[in-house]
Amino acid sequence: MNVAVLFSGGKDSTMALFNALESKEDVKYLLSMKSKNDESYMFHVPNIHITDLLSQALDIPIISVETDGIKEEELEDLRSAFENLKSLGVEAIYTGALYSVYQKSRIEKLADEVGLKVFSPYWHVDELEYMRKIVSLGFKIIICGVAAWGLDESWLGRVIDDDVIDELVKLNEKYYLDIAFEGGEAETLAIDGPIFKKRIKILKYKKEWDVDSGVFIIEDAILEDK
Repeated sequence: MNVAVLFSGGKDSTMALFNALESKEDVKYLLSMKSKNDESYMFHVPNIHITDLLSQALDIPIISVETDGIKEEELEDLRSAFENLKSLGVEAIYTGALYSVYQKSRIEKLADEVGLKVFSPYWHVDELEYMRKIVSLGFKIIICGVAAWGLDESWLGRVIDDDVIDELVKLNEKYYLDIAFEGGEAETLAIDGPIFKKRIKILKYKKEWDVDSGVFIIEDAILEDK
């Protein structure tokens, strides 16, 4: 089947892409929605500009669509993107939805209206098993945004490994922090993994911290041979 992946570069959309490829789907495009609004309800924002480089690293064409990111209005931009994909022969959309009914229901409604199928392969996955799987598969995921009790500035830029997951389990016990960040506790970015033809090498970055939340912004990065 000809498919596209709704792709932010974060762990979940990267895993959706992994699943599509493992399922022998013909992944024609990555679809990156680039919101101008940091508070978008629908779309991942931190380091969304890196998706163009990720497209090259993955060797999959990307379609980037700018949106103002205004609640509900941003859905019209997504609809137009879906209509474009449909015209290009795409039959289905893969998403990295885990538990967000708000996002999943809206994506499915728009896709249905346009005539596209939707697959969310990790919907209601066991989150601890899921995080362990990401690490065991060899994906290199960095934390590029935090906004939760227990996650201070030192977490920005950290690579998720088994030790990090162990810490998240403890934070879950203490603060009820969601291990897979489904409550918006953190944002992530994939920079390498088994489906990458080249890896992302970060040359320059900055950390921005404000009271109890912060972001890790990549200012310069290149592709590196594996």
